[in-house]
Amino acid sequence: MDLEFGRGMRSPQRDSWKSTLLLAYQSLGVVYGDLSISPLYVFKSTFAEDIQHSETNEEIFGVLSFVFWTLTLIPLIKYVSIVLRADDNGEGGTFALYSLICRHANVSLLPNRQIADEELSTYKLECPPERTDKSRIKVWLEKHKKLHTALLIMVLIGTCMVAHFALNLSSISVFSAVSGLEFSLSKDHREYAVIPITCVILAFLFALQHYGTHRVGFLFAPIVLAWLICMSALGLYNIIHWNPHVYQALNPCYMFKFLKKTRKYGWMSLGGILLCMTGSEAMFADLGHFSYSAIQLAFTSLVYPALILAYMGQAAYLSKHHDFYSNSQVGFYIAVPDQVRWPVLVLAILASVVGSQAIISGTFSIINQSQSLSCFPRVKVVHTSDKIHGQIYIPEINWLLMILCIAVTVGFRDTKHMGNASGLAVITVMLVTTCLTSLVIMLCWRRPPVLALCFLLFFGSIEALYFSASLIKFLEGAWLPILLALFLMAVMLVWHYTTIKKYEFDLHNKVTLEWLLALGDKLGMVRVPGIGLVYTDLTSGVPANFSRFVTNLPAFHRVLVFVCVKSVPVPYVFPAERYLIGRVGPPGHRSYRCIVRYGYRDVHQDVDSFETELVESLATFIKLDASYRCSSSDELAAAAEGEERGSRLAVIGSSHASYDLQDSVQHSSASVEMMTSTATANGRGKQVRFFIDSHVASPAASAAGDSKQVAEELEALAEARDAGTAFILGHSHVQCKPGSSLIKRLAVDVGYNFLRRNCRGPDVALRVPPASLLEVGMVYVL
Repeated sequence: MDLEFGRGMRSPQRDSWKSTLLLAYQSLGVVYGDLSISPLYVFKSTFAEDIQHSETNEEIFGVLSFVFWTLTLIPLIKYVSIVLRADDNGEGGTFALYSLICRHANVSLLPNRQIADEELSTYKLECPPERTDKSRIKVWLEKHKKLHTALLIMVLIGTCMVAHFALNLSSISVFSAVSGLEFSLSKDHREYAVIPITCVILAFLFALQHYGTHRVGFLFAPIVLAWLICMSALGLYNIIHWNPHVYQALNPCYMFKFLKKTRKYGWMSLGGILLCMTGSEAMFADLGHFSYSAIQLAFTSLVYPALILAYMGQAAYLSKHHDFYSNSQVGFYIAVPDQVRWPVLVLAILASVVGSQAIISGTFSIINQSQSLSCFPRVKVVHTSDKIHGQIYIPEINWLLMILCIAVTVGFRDTKHMGNASGLAVITVMLVTTCLTSLVIMLCWRRPPVLALCFLLFFGSIEALYFSASLIKFLEGAWLPILLALFLMAVMLVWHYTTIKKYEFDLHNKVTLEWLLALGDKLGMVRVPGIGLVYTDLTSGVPANFSRFVTNLPAFHRVLVFVCVKSVPVPYVFPAERYLIGRVGPPGHRSYRCIVRYGYRDVHQDVDSFETELVESLATFIKLDASYRCSSSDELAAAAEGEERGSRLAVIGSSHASYDLQDSVQHSSASVEMMTSTATANGRGKQVRFFIDSHVASPAASAAGDSKQVAEELEALAEARDAGTAFILGHSHVQCKPGSSLIKRLAVDVGYNFLRRNCRGPDVALRVPPASLLEVGMVYVL
């Protein structure tokens, strides 16, 4: 459940204790839903192995000791104390870490990067560039291109496992909650009741996704709060009533005794114990929705104590009831008194639905972020709330997850196999976070490499132990996340590889500005009324699809705009900084370039608002460009004359007031950054900033020649707007060069073209109205 735009960017120091308490309460339903329901299946998954029980209770106490220290070291110390501080403008998650690393080291594989992107408000660095000395590790990372690819693959592995985690967590949580019915049904009826009811609840859960969580989100926090209080009360009751000395199991010596006594089976049971960490990654992934202090307060004061009491209560009950252990009926509900079993069952089902809802919404978000990295085929993204930023719904992913969830439930039919599949996905995501955080400690926080290595070795060794215990259960359910991850990774890598190669093809085949200016009466070229928006991935030059368009149809619009919609390695781009606008050719040619920048958590706006804001931004740019040319000094003007026309771009905010296009330029007043890029030895461009005010700009801009020219340009823009807008997109077909390898032909000719034909086209992703669409056929030979 995303909160309003920019909430994750506010300063933690400004949060009052009242707002922190409120956010901590709200975070219970969003962040801690899946973590709070883990007691439903941890003990049952752990004791599914062939572990012989003894009267000394060393097995039960050993498992409890593992659970206690795992919850203490990973969620409490690693995430709450360290990882949550590695935020990207208040945002958390795998992509936030990757974004931080890409901004502090040149390791990004995203095309069309610009120096102007570094001027964004959200593009902040921990240390100023002039004060940053390149470390050996940073130089090493930037030097080897293969390391850039390896880093991206690591991020994609985490993404794939999060998607599988959503699939399997929904199944195991709802199934474990519904399995409480087994105590009220005969043995013959259990199989025919638990599985169908679980499938019905899962289908109902996914069918409601398109409404968005904001309609029922207010119920999430009370449900999870009631569930945590219920678990705490049951835990205290079982501790006091059955075994008050269960606290002795918190001694870490019981862990070593457990492994020494159970040997191989004890090590394999770690795959069930690690499920107690399920949902820890959500604390970091949902950081942008709340604040660090709120998440920390909720976990340390309520969630962590409630979980410890719940596990201690179950262990206390099992230590005095060996018959349940011997019959392999070690579950959550055996420790629930008969008098309250039905209310607890209902509350557990509700809590499992809340936990599943949180991870499903997170999956939609991370798929959308993958699209921003050009690592996932285009899918339809629906914004489900007009007031809450970032709350999205992806129909294709939703129905695919529903089918897979039901298939997993029907196929596995028990907690053991579901737990084995979930455990491998959970621990893989945590390993990826540990590796990325160690890089953030070195590159972004500028801490000694030894400190980052200690972090990696300490937490990485713990997680590697759990990873090995999960991996050995390959034939008992762990094969599922590996299989799905390989499939999803193949899709992502094929799409990313081909997209990058297409960009390189466009870059190599773009035509020059002189070619565009030479189009005239000699070729019988006609300028038709209206605005033509030519979409391209290029930030400079004229794309090949436009040259192909005018070659076959010798006409183009009187106002021509080359639009580049690009992603930048920041979570959000403020509306006032979204547009970069410049000229392509002289003012009389009426051609412009517009670069629209989005962050990896931004949701693209609809085409109507985009078209309106684009025209307003062009009008503002025309006025400001005239003021710039008139008010610039002789030295600056001389420098600008030596540059290629169109290399200067202006940041035009989309939140400015509307302008009447017939107004004279002397009535304009605005602030703008004019960015002039010139080649230098180090590859960085020169930037010129200034502020234009009405009392300064008006006298200069009111000169007869400039005033007339601006008025004519604004009038032409107004007429073109009234005539209508056409969206010109390339309809691409990709094929490999003759002599390409078999793997490349399979990836491009088969894999990419299959995805391109069966996924959403660029017109749907960019929300272009079909009546205004012009598609230009393009063949890419890679």
